[in-house]
Amino acid sequence: MSALDDEIRDLLRFAAERSILPRFRNLADEEIIAKAEDDLVTVADRETEEFLTEALGKLAPGVPVVGEEAVHADPSLADRLKGPCWIIDPVDGTHNFAAGKGPFGTIIALADAGETIAGWIYDPQSQRLCHARRGEGAFVNGERITAQATGETPPVAAISLIFLNEEQREATKEHLAPHYRMVDIPRCAAEQYPRLALGVNDISVFKRTLAWDHAAGVLWLNEAGGKAARPDGSAYRVDEHDKIGLIGAASPALFDELAERIAGMQ
Repeated sequence: MSALDDEIRDLLRFAAERSILPRFRNLADEEIIAKAEDDLVTVADRETEEFLTEALGKLAPGVPVVGEEAVHADPSLADRLKGPCWIIDPVDGTHNFAAGKGPFGTIIALADAGETIAGWIYDPQSQRLCHARRGEGAFVNGERITAQATGETPPVAAISLIFLNEEQREATKEHLAPHYRMVDIPRCAAEQYPRLALGVNDISVFKRTLAWDHAAGVLWLNEAGGKAARPDGSAYRVDEHDKIGLIGAASPALFDELAERIAGMQ
């Protein structure tokens, strides 16, 4: 691991030990706030983002930080995604965390000109760190990994229906479900991307593609030899925050098969 990877790992561990793990299954009702329908924030999210924003600002002075909670408070901060920036999801999987269950994690990405340069995905419960730097491969706890499919027939599909309308749900059930073994999603991108590379799931489809959820995971999966991209095959960009739709797959072949099926649904 590089010096930067070591620094980020230490920051993530400290944030988890200080703000996240002590509050797991220990949140008061007033420490869980509904930002919108089916969208929660906790005191752990806010405290972790504040700490990481300050720490990353010291680590790279002059590089702005784009945090999920900061953008919720001030949407204009998303404009920073067009240039060099840090991107933070302080507690990915907040819905799980607030309910006292896993998985959940913390995600940090470094981007420039809309493209992710490096990413770190940390699981506080297992202390697993997935990290990648563009062009340098993907790693888990410092060990280089290569994406592997489950080997199952049919392939294993983790497809979220949560953010689909009724018509989209029915189309998914009719056109996709018969060709895959459908499994529950973890409702946590910090867990879903590792599952795609570590032989647990073969493919996944995301409707919402916000940078703090996906910037690090897309880079990490692609660097591992899997494929994450828009359904039409175009590259994911962190500054296209209004776009919807993203496919992640354990291999390019699995990606192409699913993309073709989705195109046939249009």
